[in-house]
Amino acid sequence: MADPNWEREVLEKLAASSLREQRRARRWGIFFKLLGFGYLTIFLLLIISPRLDEVSSGRHTALVEVVGVIDSKGDASADRVTGALQSAFKDKNTQGVILRINSPGGSPVQAGIIYDEIKRLRGLYPSIPMYAVVEDLCASGGYYIAAAADKIYVDKASIVGSIGVIMDGWGFTGTMEKLGIERRVLTSGDNKDFLDPFSPQDEKQKQHALTMLKEIHQQFIDVVRKGRGKRLKESADTFSGLMWTGAKSIELGLSDGFGSVDYVAREIIKAEDIVDYTQKDNLAERFAKRFGATMARSLAGWLVQPEARLR
Repeated sequence: MADPNWEREVLEKLAASSLREQRRARRWGIFFKLLGFGYLTIFLLLIISPRLDEVSSGRHTALVEVVGVIDSKGDASADRVTGALQSAFKDKNTQGVILRINSPGGSPVQAGIIYDEIKRLRGLYPSIPMYAVVEDLCASGGYYIAAAADKIYVDKASIVGSIGVIMDGWGFTGTMEKLGIERRVLTSGDNKDFLDPFSPQDEKQKQHALTMLKEIHQQFIDVVRKGRGKRLKESADTFSGLMWTGAKSIELGLSDGFGSVDYVAREIIKAEDIVDYTQKDNLAERFAKRFGATMARSLAGWLVQPEARLR
């Protein structure tokens, strides 16, 4: 004979099981809330983490890095480099400044802004020497900046030079004809479609572009001549865009000697303690840059007008 209380027992078991599930769900809910709160806290700390504005660390050598392509949005932008240089020179304990360069060049405007600011700071703080130390590469815009230093130190295998200007782009007219694509563009000025990659190259526009490049190139040459002075051993190749090893660059007067950051700090500046003033992204900014603005810039680069670059 069936137990008359079986329905009650089943209901009690179901109720107990439901309570256990509710408790388990609450515990997981609390866990995920705490986990989310922890991530949010870390994220906020990364965003508001203190930046290096001024450092007081006793008598020291200040280090500022110029690494990568020199452009307005990158790590080697004029805003970042000049801000770091200002902090380095203002610190009362700075005995000398080292500009560590590892760059293929980039924007002549950004390089020029950095160069001008170095000259201004050297005038404000004449007792603080500034040296450029080249690692793998100091080409074009990188060398433009290095020319502002009191002396330039290299490794024997460093690559130095490329004193020239380039403007490049693409021409798609033949491809468009093969694919049956028609370019339709309306302008309110005869040269508003300047060097348009989808139109045949206009000789007048080409000559205008070459004139601009020559003007920028001459600005570069003037900076190098002024910075290097009598140390520079000019030849027909000096301003041709060629590059040389660090060892050869010393022979040509493009640099002054062999030396690393540690060597210059210890032997030249006589302040072995090195403080890095380079402005760097925190983790949150690096994440946003990698998956946001950088990707958008890369995609947009296919459609923008060509620009002059020191490389």
